[in-house]
Amino acid sequence: MHTLSVVLVAVCIGLIIYVLVAYPLMLARLARRARFVEKEWIPRTVSIVIAVRNGEHDIRAKLDSVLALNYPKELIEVWVASDGSSDGTDDIVRERASSGVQLLRIQASGKAAALNAAIRKTKGEILLLTDVRQELATDSLLRLVSCFADPNVGVVSGRLLICKGKTRDEASIGLYWRYETWIRDNLSRIDSIFGATGALYAIRRRLAVTLPEQILLDDVYLPLSAFFAGYRLIVEPAALAYDTSTPLNVEFRRKVRTLAGNYQLLRYYPQLLTHANRLWLHFVSYKLGRLVLPFALITIALSTYWLPTPWRATFTVLQGAFYGFAYVDKWIPEGATVKRISSPVHIFVIMMIAAFCALAIMCVPPRSLWKVTAIESVEHTS
Repeated sequence: MHTLSVVLVAVCIGLIIYVLVAYPLMLARLARRARFVEKEWIPRTVSIVIAVRNGEHDIRAKLDSVLALNYPKELIEVWVASDGSSDGTDDIVRERASSGVQLLRIQASGKAAALNAAIRKTKGEILLLTDVRQELATDSLLRLVSCFADPNVGVVSGRLLICKGKTRDEASIGLYWRYETWIRDNLSRIDSIFGATGALYAIRRRLAVTLPEQILLDDVYLPLSAFFAGYRLIVEPAALAYDTSTPLNVEFRRKVRTLAGNYQLLRYYPQLLTHANRLWLHFVSYKLGRLVLPFALITIALSTYWLPTPWRATFTVLQGAFYGFAYVDKWIPEGATVKRISSPVHIFVIMMIAAFCALAIMCVPPRSLWKVTAIESVEHTS
């Protein structure tokens, strides 16, 4: 039993180090030989689609942001798909009718159904999909469309900038997002990312497929259809959307939904786990590795009991200190020096709990994992 416990702990520690450190470093090295992306602005018609339910607090600023885009107005159509909104969302959208904004109201059926209904109405060569909350940089659409000069590109994702948080937890979440962005940028350089940023991305209209109504990650499902058709999914770093940092409880729910969506995607795209996926190693190391991490931590915790001395005591103390540090973080005052360490540890543990809770997708209707995100307005500072 001692030998098995030592092997399990060693394997799990190796897995954690590989997923969080070794793989990102390997990816950065591979990305030094970046694939070229041909960029040239060629006039193309664009259909902008926004799906929303009860978004009266955000929709006015969002539409102002969309209408201010530096792109020929005669080449743009804007569709707002209102998914059974019961507040003032529809009235606000109708106020923009003279500016070319079109309202499509459907019975409350979920975001995927709203997107499907709106996409069927569109006529543009390029679809721009964007969420209701984030405001867009004025040149973002121009930047995205320029990338479609490359015939190998099927999807172009913008970059989401998270504004500086007011608390150390929010700052740590921002740090985590920058780490994620760095990985996505490197994947884009070597070939493709696995999905897109839902706040801002563009796809060739002819590559858009019908979304399953229960899908949690529409911004991954649609891009992956282009990926498996042989196209690249890239990031255009200069195409910006702005968002505020979110409280930890909001980020937790979002992370549970995102990771549950990754489980769900394996059912819709089983080829992700085969060599039909030309980036198989990257998918397993990045996406699948993240799903496995909490189970590696649990295995280490359980196996510690059977470790030989003195390793049993050493690992018990180390894990107790690590998780204890994460637990007491909420009582450490903002501005305390130790908060710079405790807060990232706290965030990491919470993200691991979220990854474990994502297994709820096996037991509950997927749509029950959706929650409306309500946060403060965006300020364009990073």
